[in-house]
Amino acid sequence: MATADVLALVEARLTSAFGEPDARAGVTFLGTEPLEVLRFSEAPLVRYATLGMSAAPMVDPSAALADPVRGPRAELLLTVRAGDADTDKVLKPLAVLAASPQVEGVVVAPGASLDLGEPLWPGAPFTSVLVAESGGLVEDLELDEPMEPVRFLPLLPMTPNEAAWKRVHGAEALQERWLERGTDLRDPLRGSVDLG
Repeated sequence: MATADVLALVEARLTSAFGEPDARAGVTFLGTEPLEVLRFSEAPLVRYATLGMSAAPMVDPSAALADPVRGPRAELLLTVRAGDADTDKVLKPLAVLAASPQVEGVVVAPGASLDLGEPLWPGAPFTSVLVAESGGLVEDLELDEPMEPVRFLPLLPMTPNEAAWKRVHGAEALQERWLERGTDLRDPLRGSVDLG
């Protein structure tokens, strides 16, 4: 199956879940395949989805040879409440995260932290995200054998305090704390959850 075919199927899966995108931006980094970030507005929410990360499987950096067919494939999803912050500036940071498997040899999987080292958008209290489990918002996309399915991985913004706490206690403990405290993870202006 050609890369273009995979991406066409991925885009079709996204539009069947969220409708037609109302904006899209293309980003290219030196030495990488082009990536797009699509925006889907669904009041009161806005969703951002990467398109292009799944064109090739992610490769374990310790592997001697990169397999061009086998390996995990994913796209990233971010959902926030619309209108409270200038979240459209998240397009480039999302593309940076989506390029990390190509650029840094990172395998992005549930439970992982992805750190940008700068706010997700201007004034955002978040500089990193927690990768959540796929299958909730958008079903995994099965591809022809021996290719692995494309997983649509939600990103949960983390404050620096939450990211530091997660490094010590783990992703599951942080998600439990968010749940216990009734944290609105879609609030682009929320403060750090009480970690005491």
